[in-house]
This record gives sequence, C-alpha cells and structure tokens, in this order.
Amino acid sequence: MRPPSSLPPSPTHLLPLAQWPAAARGKLIGVFTDIDDTLTTEGAITPDPLKALGDLKAAGLHVVAITGRPVGWSVPFVSAWPVDSIVAENGAVALLPLAGGKLQKRYQQDAATRAANFDRMQAVLARIEREIPGARRATDSPGRETDIAIDHSEFTQLSEETIAQVVALMRSEGMHATVSSIHINGWYGDNDKLEGARWIVRELWGRTLDDELDRWAYVGDSTNDQLMFRTFESSIGVANVARFVPQLEHLPRYVTEGERGAGFAEAARAVLSARATR
Repeated sequence: MRPPSSLPPSPTHLLPLAQWPAAARGKLIGVFTDIDDTLTTEGAITPDPLKALGDLKAAGLHVVAITGRPVGWSVPFVSAWPVDSIVAENGAVALLPLAGGKLQKRYQQDAATRAANFDRMQAVLARIEREIPGARRATDSPGRETDIAIDHSEFTQLSEETIAQVVALMRSEGMHATVSSIHINGWYGDNDKLEGARWIVRELWGRTLDDELDRWAYVGDSTNDQLMFRTFESSIGVANVARFVPQLEHLPRYVTEGERGAGFAEAARAVLSARATR
C-alpha cells in the first residue's frame, strides 16, 4: 500500500510489511492488537485472524487485545479467543480468562471514582444527543462502565464535521476523546491504549513495558491507535489504515497488504516466520 498522493512518501513509515527486519520480528515476546477492523471484518472475527492469535500463543508469545469496545461487549471473547487479556474501554478495564471458562475484571480506577465519573459521563452523553443533530450513542453502550461512545460508522454515518463537533463537546466537558474506526469515545481519567498496555504488562508479568518496547509489536488501523504507532518501533497498520492516514499525526511503521483480519493474519505470519528461522 502506498500513502495517499496528498502525502509525501515517508522513508521510515508506511513501509511494506516485507521490509520489517527479521531480527526485529524474531526477538518479539508479545503482540498487542486493536480489535475492530484489525482483528474483525464487518464486525466479526474470521477464521484466519482467530487461527493467527492461536498460532502466536502456541509459539510462546504474549497476546493482548486493546480496544475501545466496552467491557460488556468483550466478555464473550476473552475466553473464546486465545489471548492473555482483553483490555477494554481504551485501557481502563482488563478482562482475564481463568480456568473453567471464568474470567476476572481488573480496573485502573477505584469503585468510588468509577461511580462518580459514570454519572458525569451520562450527563455529557445526553447533552451530545440533545445538541448535535444525528449523534447517537453506540449500540454497545449498555456494556460500558468507564467511558461513553457515539457511533459514527458502525450503524450510523456521521460526517467529519459532526465527528469533530462531538470530539470538541467531549473535550469542553473535560473528557479525553478519541476516534476509532467506528466510534467516538470519551472518558474521565488518565487511561489510554498505551497506558493500558503498560498497566497490563505490570499486572500480568510484573515487568515494565518501556524497558522492552523493542520486544513487542502493535497492530491497529485508526486514529485511536496513533499513540501506539508512535511508541512501538514494530508498529503495523492493516491496509485499511489508509482511510485514516490524512488524520494521523503518527503513522504506523509498516503496512500489510491485506485489510482487517487478513492483514492481522499476515502480520502474525511475519512474526512466526522469523521465529522459525532463528
């Protein structure tokens, strides 16, 4: 994939995945991945990326999905997918699979803070729906505990201008706001995908992610992935990231040929092929 013609080619970003050095791939100990339009295609995970997750785990790598989706939406998948954890709501809540199909929730905020923030967020959500024509809460909103979401591309189509209005209103209320491939998310707190990644590495393995950034890869597709694209040298955009390139301040270093789940499977094969030749 080439960058859009309006952007100058970058010698260090948006490189074909084939240019990802085998040495960098071969030393990886884990993979972080977005879910929507990275693992999924038209809202569902297909056999190829599901197998790719299992192959990464079978090879001994850590696998963590980090998503803007709510904790309630994520619950069915944390035991069904071969992952160490799903970190939901942009880094605020971690779901951990346990033996016997059980799961554990861990939160970055304490219960009192979550309760206070929840009430504030519901007021903002109501204001958005009241003041911005066409803006509607995401259909997965009942499963959200630490953020709110407005649908812009899943079941409702919003213009770029309307998306910008929603983001501006959230920020005027003191919220963090980010745009995924399907939703506009807003929340109170210091969490984001990168802080969620740092947190889960401490929680699960007692290590400091910043000390081993070169041993992790990140795969994503949209503007709410750009902190990860900026931070990880082994950052990969699936091909449909092209939709967001004009809005991205920080680009992925590599880009797959395949879109969505096929692109993730392609990235996983690149990781595993380097391990096989070590």
